[in-house]
Amino acid sequence: MEIEIVAEGLLFPEGPIAMPDGSVILVEIKRQTLTRVFPDGRIEVIAEMPGGPNGAAIGPDGRCYVCNNGGFEWMEIGGQTISGDAPPDYRGGSIEAVDLKTGQVETLYTEVDGQRLSGPNDLVFDRTGGFWFTDHGKGHGRTRDLGGLFYARPDGSKIVEAAFPIFAANGVGLSPDERTVYVADTFCARLLAFDLAAPGEIAPTPIPVPGRPVATLPGYQFLDSLAVEESGNICVATLLNGGVTTFTPEGGSEHTPFPDLFPTNICFGGADRRDAFITLSGTGRLAKVRWPRAGLALNFVQYR
Repeated sequence: MEIEIVAEGLLFPEGPIAMPDGSVILVEIKRQTLTRVFPDGRIEVIAEMPGGPNGAAIGPDGRCYVCNNGGFEWMEIGGQTISGDAPPDYRGGSIEAVDLKTGQVETLYTEVDGQRLSGPNDLVFDRTGGFWFTDHGKGHGRTRDLGGLFYARPDGSKIVEAAFPIFAANGVGLSPDERTVYVADTFCARLLAFDLAAPGEIAPTPIPVPGRPVATLPGYQFLDSLAVEESGNICVATLLNGGVTTFTPEGGSEHTPFPDLFPTNICFGGADRRDAFITLSGTGRLAKVRWPRAGLALNFVQYR
Protein backbone atom coordinates (compact mmCIF):
# COMPACT_ATOMS: atom_id res chain seq x y z
CA MET A 1 0.00 0.00 0.00
CA GLU A 2 1.59 3.28 -1.12
CA ILE A 3 1.49 6.00 1.55
CA GLU A 4 1.31 9.67 0.54
CA ILE A 5 2.14 12.24 3.21
CA VAL A 6 -0.27 15.11 2.61
CA ALA A 7 0.95 17.42 5.39
CA GLU A 8 3.66 17.60 8.04
CA GLY A 9 4.25 19.83 11.06
CA LEU A 10 0.84 19.25 12.59
CA LEU A 11 0.62 19.29 16.39
CA PHE A 12 -1.03 15.97 17.26
CA PRO A 13 -3.71 15.85 14.55
CA GLU A 14 -6.98 13.99 15.17
CA GLY A 15 -10.63 13.94 14.07
CA PRO A 16 -10.15 14.04 10.26
CA ILE A 17 -13.12 14.78 7.97
CA ALA A 18 -12.69 14.41 4.19
CA MET A 19 -14.44 17.36 2.53
CA PRO A 20 -15.91 17.51 -1.01
CA ASP A 21 -13.27 19.99 -2.23
CA GLY A 22 -10.49 17.50 -1.46
CA SER A 23 -9.39 19.20 1.74
CA VAL A 24 -9.40 17.51 5.14
CA ILE A 25 -10.68 19.25 8.25
CA LEU A 26 -9.01 18.01 11.43
CA VAL A 27 -8.12 19.14 14.91
CA GLU A 28 -4.63 19.76 16.24
CA ILE A 29 -4.99 18.83 19.88
CA LYS A 30 -1.65 20.24 21.04
CA ARG A 31 -2.04 23.45 18.98
CA GLN A 32 -5.67 23.75 20.21
CA THR A 33 -7.14 24.49 16.79
CA LEU A 34 -9.60 23.27 14.21
CA THR A 35 -7.54 23.17 11.03
CA ARG A 36 -8.07 22.64 7.29
CA VAL A 37 -5.41 20.78 5.30
CA PHE A 38 -5.53 21.34 1.54
CA PRO A 39 -4.47 18.70 -1.03
CA ASP A 40 -1.20 20.59 -1.67
CA GLY A 41 -0.30 20.40 2.04
CA ARG A 42 -1.24 23.98 2.85
CA ILE A 43 -2.57 24.40 6.38
CA GLU A 44 -5.22 26.93 7.44
CA VAL A 45 -6.54 27.47 10.97
CA ILE A 46 -10.35 27.65 11.05
CA ALA A 47 -10.78 28.30 14.76
CA GLU A 48 -8.84 28.52 18.01
CA MET A 49 -10.21 25.99 20.50
CA PRO A 50 -8.61 26.23 23.96
CA GLY A 51 -8.38 22.97 25.90
CA GLY A 52 -8.11 19.87 23.74
CA PRO A 53 -10.19 19.66 20.53
CA ASN A 54 -10.46 15.96 19.67
CA GLY A 55 -13.07 14.12 17.56
CA ALA A 56 -14.94 16.14 14.93
CA ALA A 57 -17.97 15.64 12.67
CA ILE A 58 -20.13 17.70 10.33
CA GLY A 59 -23.65 18.21 11.67
CA PRO A 60 -27.01 18.70 9.95
CA ASP A 61 -26.62 22.49 10.03
CA GLY A 62 -23.20 22.37 8.30
CA ARG A 63 -21.27 23.29 11.43
CA CYS A 64 -18.37 21.18 12.65
CA TYR A 65 -19.09 19.59 16.02
CA VAL A 66 -16.03 18.96 18.19
CA CYS A 67 -15.37 16.94 21.32
CA ASN A 68 -13.09 19.02 23.56
CA ASN A 69 -11.23 16.79 26.01
CA GLY A 70 -10.09 19.68 28.19
CA GLY A 71 -6.41 19.33 27.35
CA PHE A 72 -3.44 17.09 28.06
CA GLU A 73 0.06 17.23 29.41
CA TRP A 74 2.48 16.35 26.60
CA MET A 75 5.52 14.08 26.44
CA GLU A 76 8.17 13.34 23.84
CA ILE A 77 9.16 9.68 23.68
CA GLY A 78 11.41 8.23 20.99
CA GLY A 79 11.02 11.33 18.86
CA GLN A 80 7.23 11.13 18.91
CA THR A 81 4.66 13.22 20.76
CA ILE A 82 2.16 11.51 23.06
CA SER A 83 -0.60 12.78 25.32
CA GLY A 84 -0.71 12.30 29.08
CA ASP A 85 -2.78 13.30 32.10
CA ALA A 86 -4.81 16.44 32.69
CA PRO A 87 -2.80 19.68 32.52
CA PRO A 88 -2.60 22.16 35.43
CA ASP A 89 -5.23 24.42 33.81
CA TYR A 90 -7.72 21.59 33.18
CA ARG A 91 -11.34 22.63 33.86
CA GLY A 92 -13.26 19.73 32.32
CA GLY A 93 -14.41 18.81 28.83
CA SER A 94 -17.16 19.99 26.52
CA ILE A 95 -19.00 19.57 23.24
CA GLU A 96 -18.55 22.54 20.91
CA ALA A 97 -19.80 23.59 17.47
CA VAL A 98 -17.80 25.64 14.96
CA ASP A 99 -19.13 27.77 12.11
CA LEU A 100 -16.74 26.86 9.29
CA LYS A 101 -17.21 30.23 7.55
CA THR A 102 -16.66 32.53 10.51
CA GLY A 103 -14.70 30.35 12.96
CA GLN A 104 -17.20 31.18 15.71
CA VAL A 105 -17.22 28.54 18.46
CA GLU A 106 -20.30 27.72 20.54
CA THR A 107 -20.16 25.55 23.66
CA LEU A 108 -23.17 23.21 23.76
CA TYR A 109 -22.57 20.86 26.69
CA THR A 110 -20.21 20.72 29.68
CA GLU A 111 -22.11 18.23 31.87
CA VAL A 112 -24.74 15.50 31.91
CA ASP A 113 -27.16 15.01 34.82
CA GLY A 114 -25.02 17.32 36.92
CA GLN A 115 -21.82 15.38 36.21
CA ARG A 116 -18.99 17.24 34.50
CA LEU A 117 -17.79 15.86 31.17
CA SER A 118 -14.22 14.69 31.73
CA GLY A 119 -12.69 14.11 28.32
CA PRO A 120 -15.09 13.99 25.34
CA ASN A 121 -13.22 12.16 22.61
CA ASP A 122 -15.13 11.20 19.45
CA LEU A 123 -18.59 11.58 17.91
CA VAL A 124 -20.78 10.37 15.05
CA PHE A 125 -24.13 11.67 13.76
CA ASP A 126 -27.06 9.37 13.07
CA ARG A 127 -29.70 9.88 10.36
CA THR A 128 -32.04 11.73 12.73
CA GLY A 129 -29.43 14.44 13.35
CA GLY A 130 -28.52 13.36 16.86
CA PHE A 131 -25.00 12.26 17.74
CA TRP A 132 -23.31 9.60 19.81
CA PHE A 133 -20.13 10.64 21.59
CA THR A 134 -17.62 9.05 23.90
CA ASP A 135 -16.01 10.44 27.01
CA HIS A 136 -12.53 8.98 27.43
CA GLY A 137 -12.25 10.01 31.06
CA LYS A 138 -9.16 11.80 32.31
CA GLY A 139 -6.00 10.80 34.12
CA HIS A 140 -4.96 12.65 37.30
CA GLY A 141 -1.69 11.08 38.35
CA ARG A 142 -2.66 8.11 40.54
CA THR A 143 -6.42 8.42 39.88
CA ARG A 144 -8.58 8.38 36.77
CA ASP A 145 -12.07 9.58 35.79
CA LEU A 146 -13.88 6.75 34.02
CA GLY A 147 -15.36 7.14 30.54
CA GLY A 148 -18.70 6.37 28.96
CA LEU A 149 -21.00 6.58 25.94
CA PHE A 150 -23.47 9.47 25.52
CA TYR A 151 -26.13 10.71 23.11
CA ALA A 152 -27.05 14.32 22.40
CA ARG A 153 -28.93 16.64 20.05
CA PRO A 154 -26.99 19.37 18.23
CA ASP A 155 -29.33 22.18 19.30
CA GLY A 156 -28.34 21.84 22.96
CA SER A 157 -31.74 20.44 23.97
CA LYS A 158 -30.81 16.91 25.07
CA ILE A 159 -27.87 14.97 26.45
CA VAL A 160 -28.11 11.52 28.07
CA GLU A 161 -25.67 9.05 29.59
CA ALA A 162 -26.25 5.87 27.58
CA ALA A 163 -23.57 3.54 29.01
CA PHE A 164 -21.33 4.01 32.05
CA PRO A 165 -18.70 3.12 33.02
CA ILE A 166 -16.39 2.29 30.14
CA PHE A 167 -12.78 2.43 31.29
CA ALA A 168 -11.45 4.59 28.44
CA ALA A 169 -14.08 4.99 25.71
CA ASN A 170 -12.50 6.37 22.55
CA GLY A 171 -13.54 5.86 18.91
CA VAL A 172 -17.25 5.64 18.09
CA GLY A 173 -19.10 4.68 14.90
CA LEU A 174 -22.45 3.41 13.63
CA SER A 175 -23.11 0.27 11.62
CA PRO A 176 -24.51 0.83 8.10
CA ASP A 177 -28.07 0.03 9.26
CA GLU A 178 -27.60 2.20 12.40
CA ARG A 179 -28.76 -0.62 14.63
CA THR A 180 -25.37 -0.90 16.36
CA VAL A 181 -22.96 1.65 17.77
CA TYR A 182 -19.32 0.62 18.14
CA VAL A 183 -16.95 1.93 20.81
CA ALA A 184 -13.20 1.36 21.12
CA ASP A 185 -12.05 0.97 24.74
CA THR A 186 -8.45 2.19 24.54
CA PHE A 187 -6.45 0.60 27.32
CA CYS A 188 -8.39 -2.68 27.27
CA ALA A 189 -7.70 -2.94 23.51
CA ARG A 190 -11.33 -4.00 23.19
CA LEU A 191 -13.91 -3.15 20.54
CA LEU A 192 -17.42 -3.05 22.02
CA ALA A 193 -20.81 -3.14 20.25
CA PHE A 194 -24.04 -1.68 21.62
CA ASP A 195 -27.29 -2.86 20.05
CA LEU A 196 -29.86 -0.08 19.66
CA ALA A 197 -33.58 -0.24 20.36
CA ALA A 198 -34.17 3.16 18.71
CA PRO A 199 -32.10 6.22 17.73
CA GLY A 200 -30.23 7.29 20.84
CA GLU A 201 -31.48 4.32 22.88
CA ILE A 202 -29.40 1.26 23.79
CA ALA A 203 -31.31 -2.02 23.93
CA PRO A 204 -31.59 -3.64 27.39
CA THR A 205 -29.07 -6.37 28.22
CA PRO A 206 -29.42 -9.30 30.64
CA ILE A 207 -26.30 -8.37 32.62
CA PRO A 208 -25.17 -4.96 33.99
CA VAL A 209 -22.08 -4.74 31.78
CA PRO A 210 -21.97 -2.12 29.03
CA GLY A 211 -21.89 -3.45 25.49
CA ARG A 212 -20.84 -6.79 24.07
CA PRO A 213 -17.24 -7.49 23.06
CA VAL A 214 -16.55 -7.79 19.34
CA ALA A 215 -12.83 -8.50 19.82
CA THR A 216 -9.92 -7.84 22.15
CA LEU A 217 -6.42 -7.46 20.75
CA PRO A 218 -3.57 -9.45 22.32
CA GLY A 219 -0.28 -8.07 23.49
CA TYR A 220 0.57 -4.48 24.28
CA GLN A 221 -1.48 -2.27 21.93
CA PHE A 222 -4.22 0.30 22.42
CA LEU A 223 -7.28 1.24 20.37
CA ASP A 224 -8.02 4.84 19.40
CA SER A 225 -10.57 6.40 17.03
CA LEU A 226 -12.39 4.55 14.26
CA ALA A 227 -14.33 4.64 11.00
CA VAL A 228 -16.74 2.11 9.50
CA GLU A 229 -16.52 0.65 6.02
CA GLU A 230 -19.48 0.45 3.67
CA SER A 231 -19.38 -3.33 4.19
CA GLY A 232 -19.78 -2.92 7.96
CA ASN A 233 -16.17 -3.63 8.94
CA ILE A 234 -14.76 -1.36 11.64
CA CYS A 235 -11.35 0.28 11.08
CA VAL A 236 -9.69 1.26 14.36
CA ALA A 237 -6.50 3.27 14.69
CA THR A 238 -4.10 1.20 16.80
CA LEU A 239 -1.45 2.70 19.06
CA LEU A 240 1.99 1.23 19.83
CA ASN A 241 1.43 -1.48 17.19
CA GLY A 242 1.19 1.51 14.88
CA GLY A 243 -1.45 1.09 12.19
CA VAL A 244 -5.13 0.46 11.55
CA THR A 245 -6.81 -2.76 12.70
CA THR A 246 -9.87 -3.69 10.65
CA PHE A 247 -12.42 -5.78 12.52
CA THR A 248 -15.35 -7.67 11.06
CA PRO A 249 -18.60 -7.46 13.06
CA GLU A 250 -18.01 -11.14 13.95
CA GLY A 251 -14.62 -10.38 15.53
CA GLY A 252 -12.09 -11.25 12.83
CA SER A 253 -9.28 -8.76 12.31
CA GLU A 254 -6.39 -7.73 10.07
CA HIS A 255 -3.71 -5.11 10.68
CA THR A 256 -2.42 -2.47 8.25
CA PRO A 257 0.83 -0.88 9.50
CA PHE A 258 1.70 2.81 9.23
CA PRO A 259 5.00 4.59 10.01
CA ASP A 260 4.00 6.03 13.39
CA LEU A 261 3.55 4.57 16.87
CA PHE A 262 0.48 6.72 17.47
CA PRO A 263 -1.88 6.81 14.49
CA THR A 264 -5.07 8.11 16.08
CA ASN A 265 -7.83 8.16 13.46
CA ILE A 266 -8.96 7.33 9.92
CA CYS A 267 -11.60 8.78 7.61
CA PHE A 268 -12.73 8.08 4.05
CA GLY A 269 -13.25 10.47 1.15
CA GLY A 270 -13.16 10.88 -2.60
CA ALA A 271 -15.89 10.00 -5.09
CA ASP A 272 -15.63 6.28 -4.30
CA ARG A 273 -14.81 6.81 -0.59
CA ARG A 274 -11.64 4.75 -0.95
CA ASP A 275 -9.27 7.63 -0.23
CA ALA A 276 -8.33 6.92 3.38
CA PHE A 277 -6.77 9.70 5.46
CA ILE A 278 -4.91 8.68 8.61
CA THR A 279 -3.70 11.05 11.32
CA LEU A 280 -0.14 10.05 12.24
CA SER A 281 -0.22 11.99 15.48
CA GLY A 282 3.08 10.98 17.03
CA THR A 283 4.99 12.45 14.10
CA GLY A 284 2.51 15.23 13.28
CA ARG A 285 1.54 14.11 9.79
CA LEU A 286 -1.56 13.44 7.70
CA ALA A 287 -1.26 10.38 5.46
CA LYS A 288 -3.36 9.30 2.48
CA VAL A 289 -3.71 5.81 0.98
CA ARG A 290 -6.03 4.01 -1.41
CA TRP A 291 -8.03 1.71 0.84
CA PRO A 292 -9.04 -1.73 -0.52
CA ARG A 293 -12.70 -1.12 0.32
CA ALA A 294 -15.05 1.88 0.41
CA GLY A 295 -15.78 3.70 3.61
CA LEU A 296 -19.33 4.21 4.82
CA ALA A 297 -20.90 7.50 3.69
CA LEU A 298 -21.32 9.68 6.77
CA ASN A 299 -24.55 11.51 7.42
CA PHE A 300 -24.43 15.23 6.48
CA VAL A 301 -21.07 14.96 4.66
CA GLN A 302 -20.98 15.57 0.91
CA TYR A 303 -18.67 13.47 -1.26
CA ARG A 304 -17.17 14.29 -4.65
